[in-house]
Amino acid sequence: MEFAWNEADAAFRRELVEFLDRELVGWERSETGLGSAVHSDFSRGFVRRLAERGWLTPHWPEEYGGGGQGAWQHFVLGEEMWKRGEPRGPQYMNVNWVGPSVIKYGTQEQKRRILPPITRGEVFWCQGFSEPEAGTDLAALKTRAVRDGDGYVLTGQKIWTSYANEADHCFLLARTGSAADGRDGISVFLLPLRTPGVEVRRISGFVGDHSFNEVFLTEARVGADCLLGEENKGWEIVRRTLAYERVGAPRYARAALVLDRMAERCRADGLLSDSGVRERFGQARALCEAARVLVYRVIDERAKAKEPSALANQARAAMVQAERAVGDLALDALGGEALVEGALGDAQFRNSLGAGIAAGSYEVQLNLISRLILKLPKE
Repeated sequence: MEFAWNEADAAFRRELVEFLDRELVGWERSETGLGSAVHSDFSRGFVRRLAERGWLTPHWPEEYGGGGQGAWQHFVLGEEMWKRGEPRGPQYMNVNWVGPSVIKYGTQEQKRRILPPITRGEVFWCQGFSEPEAGTDLAALKTRAVRDGDGYVLTGQKIWTSYANEADHCFLLARTGSAADGRDGISVFLLPLRTPGVEVRRISGFVGDHSFNEVFLTEARVGADCLLGEENKGWEIVRRTLAYERVGAPRYARAALVLDRMAERCRADGLLSDSGVRERFGQARALCEAARVLVYRVIDERAKAKEPSALANQARAAMVQAERAVGDLALDALGGEALVEGALGDAQFRNSLGAGIAAGSYEVQLNLISRLILKLPKE
């Protein structure tokens, strides 16, 4: 498998980097955290500038407003964005899995209504999966969607819903069958968050992350045109969505950049003369590179139009290991300086704390790897 970049993708990266260097001057210094008003306001303007250049959805088919450039150019975009603290905000969800899910499973009317605002950078989406008693086990969700005439009535609660406080729509899972149906009784809804009966409450993150929210649904009525795919057949959509989500945020790119900056600082301070310190840096770099290559295997599958596989679980676990290694090293190598709010090491350590939870917990990924890749029996 050859992962060298072709000339078209390499040229795109060079042009993109030049654009970002101009557009993001002072961005990291002014950022106040994921989910903050400052971050979201900046993102809304920034993604429109991306859209004007055709760089918001370069991997989408042209017929749906994309650039028809394929999976690799999209991932070049993701790597460069995450190196810079993801200035697209929640837009990476829109373009990475919400839009593609609508393209694959949506009706023509849904595609006409939902896709153009995404390609223009005009809307934020969030993802309503986890619940207080159904986080790692999505099949245990209790939010109900009851058919009533020409629509559905939604009742239930979602938690840890990133960006719901700023989002316009929610990619929501609800049970349309009985609890005994398990995965076979789940459906996907494209929920406008301004729907009466929908309430969003902020959750303060203990690591300074402002993106988490609870979403309460109290007899919220939506039309049947908000159902994505077939009723009770949402699990197939969920599986595909999760496979895209697990590698949708190439966080290893940010971790590797932080590692390089820490190495420069430690070299200037003479700390790299210590063989133990050099070994720690080498281990962290190896984990970042391993995560990158494992993610590239998943993108290679996507570029070849293969069905999502357990390689996404493996790549996701590797990214968590890389982020944690760099975060821990920041504390050990930089000491108290790494705890100064807003410092490079502080930001990386905070990010690493949530790395094993976002996009599916680390422990669940390990369980899936043991069963799907290593073929180990269940205990």
